[in-house]
Amino acid sequence: MKSLSIDIETYSSIDLSKCGVYRYTEAPDFEILLFGYSVDGGEVQVVDIANGESIPEYILTALMDNDVVKWAFNAQFERVCLSRYLRDIGCFDNTGYSISQDTVGNYLTPEAWRCTMVWSAYMGLPLSLEGVGAVLGLEKQKLTEGKDLIRHFCVPCKPTAANGQRTRNLPSHVAEKWVTFKLYNKRDVETEMSIQHKLSKFPVADSIWDEYHLDQEINDRGVALDMTLVREAVAIDTRSRSELTHMMQTLTELDNPNSIIQMKQWLCDQGLETDTLGKKAVVELLKTAPPELRDVLTLRQQLAKSSVKKYQTMENAVCADGRARGMFQFYGANRTGRWAGRLIQMQNLPQNHLPDLEQARGLVRYGNFEALEMLYDSVPEVLSELIRTAFVPMPGRKFIVADFSAIEARVIAWFADEKWRQKVFERGGDIYCASASQMFRVPVEKHGVNGHLRQKGKIAELALGYGGSVGALKAMGALDMGLTEDELLPLVSAWRSANPNIVSFWWDVDRAAMKAVKEKTATDTHGICFAYQSGMLFIILPSGRRLAYVKPRIGENRFGGDCITYEGVGGTKKWERIESYGPKIVENIVQATARDILCYAMQTLRHCFITMHIHDELVIEADRRMSLEAVCKQMSRTPPWAQGLKLRADGYETDFYKKD
Repeated sequence: MKSLSIDIETYSSIDLSKCGVYRYTEAPDFEILLFGYSVDGGEVQVVDIANGESIPEYILTALMDNDVVKWAFNAQFERVCLSRYLRDIGCFDNTGYSISQDTVGNYLTPEAWRCTMVWSAYMGLPLSLEGVGAVLGLEKQKLTEGKDLIRHFCVPCKPTAANGQRTRNLPSHVAEKWVTFKLYNKRDVETEMSIQHKLSKFPVADSIWDEYHLDQEINDRGVALDMTLVREAVAIDTRSRSELTHMMQTLTELDNPNSIIQMKQWLCDQGLETDTLGKKAVVELLKTAPPELRDVLTLRQQLAKSSVKKYQTMENAVCADGRARGMFQFYGANRTGRWAGRLIQMQNLPQNHLPDLEQARGLVRYGNFEALEMLYDSVPEVLSELIRTAFVPMPGRKFIVADFSAIEARVIAWFADEKWRQKVFERGGDIYCASASQMFRVPVEKHGVNGHLRQKGKIAELALGYGGSVGALKAMGALDMGLTEDELLPLVSAWRSANPNIVSFWWDVDRAAMKAVKEKTATDTHGICFAYQSGMLFIILPSGRRLAYVKPRIGENRFGGDCITYEGVGGTKKWERIESYGPKIVENIVQATARDILCYAMQTLRHCFITMHIHDELVIEADRRMSLEAVCKQMSRTPPWAQGLKLRADGYETDFYKKD
């Protein structure tokens, strides 16, 4: 036996969407109902475990044999669920996956697992089995009645008089539906195998599977949560919201001041009309509202603080050992291959700016609501700033947090060979000051000579690197930072004049990609290869990794000129044709390369206990003796495929996660 293709159907009283698969499998009533499998591409078999059938011994052996490759769509689900199943039947073995101090040892090693969802994402396809089947036009696609069958058999049901007050539907309750469910399970295996066959001409490199295995190891390890802080934060938030709502009711005399419709009408009655009560709109209204309305809008702002819901997500996701797992989706952003967040959503944690962070944290841990209310203007804001601090190392360890300095700015300068920028990075300079100096032809020093220009350099750097103009500056908050409307266009011109090689890079990439698609050929520029193959545009990065664009063709942009279009998941979250051009493709290339640099660093630090990675930052659960300097030095190593690129990593040590 060389390979197994697998799909399972399961039952658990824990909500999978809210809690994730690791917590889901910890439910006392968790069980595998159906086990569909195919050996080496042969006929699909379905084992009806719910009705007493057993998985054959040779298949159980194969599940633990690292020489047998296991395939599944979203393989993490099958692997984690089968780990629980094998523990339950007493034949679990994952020898060699972890060392005794690590926390990953409860799960089958991912080394022998391959994920068809990752393969699909690598090819720029959707992240759902149904979506991939539709785009690829598979002969055997996922059965549409699947969602109804899963709702019926895989989750608890509401007790009613009609169903005899039962809380779960068993196969014996609706025999015909169960037969259909088994067919559904079989079809999912067939669909997964069809995807493998359809994509066989575009194999995923072993290096990508190695990255996937490292990702799974990090997800299996998880990160510890300070559950005392989490539970007290939830209790304080509940009390705070109750008091804020009561204050709002007193001021407005509304039945439900949380109602957007009621609040908009109340504001209108007071002479303040608004189309929306979104965060940005409320900030703008506060600038001109009279004092009595400002009080109401400020309360509204505090009540709308949604980030504190992450504490509730932590309560849902935490496993029995106090760790949250499964927070990172490998290849979640399939345009670049970057990770996406799951559950707690590590990629969009609120920043912390409290000067007395540790004191505020202590007050919340002790549930001291009165002190919080007395010392701080906004309790919800304090809770929001403390979210990061809920992540803690295990007793006796520390967090080492290290991230790359200005990674995208360094990568684009390296690609474009913008020498003045590279010299700034070589000597460890401040790119915002240097950019302002280059733009305005005067020396700029942070907190020194012409220091006021640094802010303009910063906003230009953040907004203009990928072809952005006035609109990008506004979206980045240029007007809020004190720049005037009249300054914006000259700022764009100044930045582009200061960075001619980057501007040339945009349009060299545009021409190369356009040529590859028009002529169905391969071409290259700046060390990047563009190749058209079998209805796909591939961009081969210096790392050797490929970015895929589905069904590219030459279209017309809104200005009447030629542009590249391709199929993908767009802004509407639906599969559609997307328009692109040089600077946008450069953004994909730069972010994808930054991702590959992070992966290289993760591989070099693989022997350490990496628990989290957020954008360009790594968090290691380290022995107290481990050196921060050594970690930063290791991260700063330039990959062999990026000769000449100057990297720098900075970091800090902490007893709880925070933004330093």
